[in-house]
Amino acid sequence: MAIRTGFSAAARAWPLPTSARSSDDGASVLTLLAFDTAQGALSAAIIGDEGVLAHRFELRTRGHAENLMPVLEAVMAEAGVTFADLDALAVTVGPGTFTGLRVGLAAARGLALARTLPLVGVTTLEALAEPVGAEPVERIAAAFDAKRGEIYFQIFNARHAALSEPMLVSVEEAADHLQAGPVVCVGTGAGLLAAALAARGVQARLSDAPAQPDARSVARIAAARLAADGVAAFRTAPAPLYLRAPDAKLPGGIDPFAA
Repeated sequence: MAIRTGFSAAARAWPLPTSARSSDDGASVLTLLAFDTAQGALSAAIIGDEGVLAHRFELRTRGHAENLMPVLEAVMAEAGVTFADLDALAVTVGPGTFTGLRVGLAAARGLALARTLPLVGVTTLEALAEPVGAEPVERIAAAFDAKRGEIYFQIFNARHAALSEPMLVSVEEAADHLQAGPVVCVGTGAGLLAAALAARGVQARLSDAPAQPDARSVARIAAARLAADGVAAFRTAPAPLYLRAPDAKLPGGIDPFAA
């Protein structure tokens, strides 16, 4: 079962930016900054009416905290925008590393509060599945290697709609959910899962999509949600999605996301 830990002040809403108040259907959101620090990469992207305006992607297992703001500044400079020009933010909420999630969510929450921007949370598994090209009969299995013989795992249909909840399971348990093929596997756990499926005679292939979340996918998912639900639906800070309790503990049991 997923362990969800939210900000202690998550229920506190902030006012919408002036540029977004004229319409609550998402249509007025023009410029969106998205970033990811949750897994084995650091990426950021800005999208606008003309699509992706700027993008950075770095494979990185450490140094997210030191490098996030320089990367954000670089994409904004490339796009020719400043923080004052942003209409919305998006960030990955997990599953991922405790430190990576804390870095990304804390930065996103701080920017959202400072600029009174709507903030959309997107899971890393959703971001992983978004760029995968699948045949109509195929299901997409997004999987991160969680070590200890386990994977973070979720199933999507060919149109990227979720068919299961995110879960932390053994590779064999994940294969149990995919008895009928065909399946396209993506992520750092894709090879492990595809091998387990092949051993059972289930038709499976590896996707050529990136094995790490990309901020461009995060931005596209967030933009679709803003258009569908309106900016008012994203005035509270998204909670991190922990499928495994964090190994790291702060002194005194302090909630790292507390206001």
